[in-house]
Amino acid sequence: MTPSSILVVDDDPGHLTMLQTLFESWDYTVETLDDGSAAVARVQAGPVDLILMDVRMAALSGIDALKQIKAYNPSIPIIIMTAYSSVSSAIEALKAGAYDYLIKPLDFDALKLSVERAREHAGLKIENRQLKARLTSVFHADRIIGKSQAIRAMMEMLAMIAPSEATILITGESGTGKELIARSIHLNSPRRDNPLVVVNCAAITETLLESELFGHEKGAFTGAERKRDGRFQQAHGGTLFLDEIGETSPAMQAKLLRTIQEREIQRVGGEEILHVDVRIIAATHRDLAQDVKDGRFREDLFYRLNGVTLEVPPLRERLDDIPLLAHHFMHLFAERNRKAVKGFSPLAMDMLVKHSWPGNVRELENAVERAVILMTGEHVSDKHLPLAVVQNYSPGAPLPREAGSGLTLDGHRSLEEVEKEVILATLEAVGGNKTEAARRLGITRKTLHNKLKQFERSGQGSFS
Repeated sequence: MTPSSILVVDDDPGHLTMLQTLFESWDYTVETLDDGSAAVARVQAGPVDLILMDVRMAALSGIDALKQIKAYNPSIPIIIMTAYSSVSSAIEALKAGAYDYLIKPLDFDALKLSVERAREHAGLKIENRQLKARLTSVFHADRIIGKSQAIRAMMEMLAMIAPSEATILITGESGTGKELIARSIHLNSPRRDNPLVVVNCAAITETLLESELFGHEKGAFTGAERKRDGRFQQAHGGTLFLDEIGETSPAMQAKLLRTIQEREIQRVGGEEILHVDVRIIAATHRDLAQDVKDGRFREDLFYRLNGVTLEVPPLRERLDDIPLLAHHFMHLFAERNRKAVKGFSPLAMDMLVKHSWPGNVRELENAVERAVILMTGEHVSDKHLPLAVVQNYSPGAPLPREAGSGLTLDGHRSLEEVEKEVILATLEAVGGNKTEAARRLGITRKTLHNKLKQFERSGQGSFS
């Protein structure tokens, strides 16, 4: 494997030289800088796999540099080190997005372990070993792109359900990539060599949808000049993806329910009962459970479809993936439009990361395509981005996941209150991963579980 590049930032020349020698002995490629402002400029100039940075520096502190780097590219793992151990600086570093926090003088074994875990956590290894053992070669970066905790959790779920015959309900906002997920499930299932047939239920009128799904006999209605097989028959032996299932009428829902239960269909205008062997994957942007309560969707069909639910996270919950997706789309559209593009300007990337993306990945894809088409130089700048992205940009605004952050130590708070905030901040920093949070806190997972239960019993919320 190609050695990872590590940027070490420290204003102590002796400590900087020692760390460079140490990392090179571990077969890393090392760059060294002596100030936070230089580190920010280095990241904006080109990619870095991992950063180890001191807190106390003259021109720009490690915490301030950390915030600026995370605003530019949230996917870079940063380990903070300092000789000044304090709860407030530790929490501030974790809240700002630091992967870990180490105290000088450094424990070299702990340092090596933290760096290796940070590399793996950031996806710098080709694939996580456990996930690779369960996934086939279909899951490549050009299909499902992302290294965020939300995407990793979804991929774990996908890996478990794809080989099964279970009916799948994919939920998520418009533009999150539900059809892409359905295709990945099919391609990783035993049915992969048979058809995947896609039907957008919202794009077809009710009268035509019945014929589209079940087929029709010659003369069944005006214009039916010949017998036609429906999508259920076309998907025989494979998978039928019913996109926007929540837009179907009650009458169509009743017909779908019978077909899914009996695995039998009748063509429109026909009497012959036809057996079909299909796996059903349905998708919706609606809250079907609420639609059931409101009488807009059949409860029995909902439970038939809801064998396993897979929720696709919105883009605003996977900030670490925005730079990856943006660069993927940039290269895709640059090749398609025969343009030489090197990357995004720092301001353009900052705008992309801080935009709320109500249209999710589809909106980001369209924004990048527009930018690549309009650009004239080698870098995508803010001038090439859509007006909505530029107008909603606030340079000093924190990233959405940092909203409400900040620990105040005013001398009037109990140890239990500070402990609770430290624990919850660490959980937030690791995306809710309790095993990783326990490791960073230096306690067992059982101890962490007991602490959270203690907070619940004292009426401080639910943390299950």
